[in-house]
Amino acid sequence: MQSGQILNQVLSEDVLVPVILGAVGMVAIIFGTIASMVKGVARERTRREIAAYIAEGSMTPEQGEKLMASNPKNA
Repeated sequence: MQSGQILNQVLSEDVLVPVILGAVGMVAIIFGTIASMVKGVARERTRREIAAYIAEGSMTPEQGEKLMASNPKNA
């Protein structure tokens, strides 16, 4: 098959719409995964900072526990 024929076949409406939908779906999955990773890193960084405050005595363990418990699940 010539590259021109392949291009014409891909650009036909029967093939183009599923290709575009598949690409949009893949981009959505990739961005969802990246967002989840960023949330996890931020959550761990917060835990470490709270632990550091507790270790240096700026915060009691009870205060740290209360802060971690108040973390909303959907944030």
